[in-house]
Amino acid sequence: MRRRASATPPGPGLADLAPDQRLRRLELTVTRRLNGLLHGQYRGLLPGPGSEMAGSREYRPGEDEVRRMDWAVTARTTVPHVREVDADRELTTWLLVDASPSMEYGTATLDKRELAVAAVAAVGFLTAGVGNRLGAQVLAPDGVRRFPARSGRTHLLGLLRALLGAPRFGASDAAPRPEAVAEDLPTLVHGLAGVARIATRRGLVVVVSDFLDGLPDDPDAAPPWEVELRRLAARHQVLAVEVTDPRELELPDVGLVTLVDPETGRRREVWTGDRRLRERYAEAAVAQRDQVRQALRRAGATHLALRTDRDWTADIVRHVHHQRRLATAPAPARGGAA
Repeated sequence: MRRRASATPPGPGLADLAPDQRLRRLELTVTRRLNGLLHGQYRGLLPGPGSEMAGSREYRPGEDEVRRMDWAVTARTTVPHVREVDADRELTTWLLVDASPSMEYGTATLDKRELAVAAVAAVGFLTAGVGNRLGAQVLAPDGVRRFPARSGRTHLLGLLRALLGAPRFGASDAAPRPEAVAEDLPTLVHGLAGVARIATRRGLVVVVSDFLDGLPDDPDAAPPWEVELRRLAARHQVLAVEVTDPRELELPDVGLVTLVDPETGRRREVWTGDRRLRERYAEAAVAQRDQVRQALRRAGATHLALRTDRDWTADIVRHVHHQRRLATAPAPARGGAA
């Protein structure tokens, strides 16, 4: 028996909706398809009762563990003291969102900027528990925009609305910038250092970018943002959301095209009918993404790759399930058989 085809037309894409409608569509998508996948409402970031120091008190024999002894206070007072800690029940999430011109590129349903907003919405709605806070820094060509860490749905919607309404710096309007001006533009290194200064309490740091900023031509060289990312990962749980577009990975055979660098406005005409050129481009693109992937791994960040031509909710679901399997997998036995 043949199934009857549905006559319902496909709904509008995210880019076709007004800002408020896009926010509502994002919220419904996240809550219906992704609810409960990230941090639970009272899930700690580290094993045990807590990790944030909250002071010291006198040791109670038979009640306190010796491993919690505060030896510095004990030495000063000559009375045994133990450390007190706050339970990690309140999650503070810091977002670093790349809104540079390279993030405005897109050839699929969403462009990279829209996909970045979707990723921010997913993180925001899924970590919005009681007492949880969300703060952000947005890197744009006109400077860094900062949003303090606050809780509540109104704060999150305000952040998403600001991202959707941010001015565009499209490649068609780009013009070559002097080197002196280009050096003054905020970079991913500056953004990561800024997050490290304000994220004083252990929490979750989410970096949403294409990670092309300052990427060296040598595939064996480390990008400049790797050191700052490693410093963040030493204290926080870091999630790196890499946003890419399919046309960044391969060139179509469409004849003569003009390629524009969105960061500098420089243009170059390319004949895409050259098969060898397309193959070299694809090889270089694979090497570039592998360079980013290796740098994120060395920095200790968890890597989530999103593409503008794929279902981003499905990618997030697969990523979270994979991380949960890793977290629950038994640790390998130390040493070998005698």
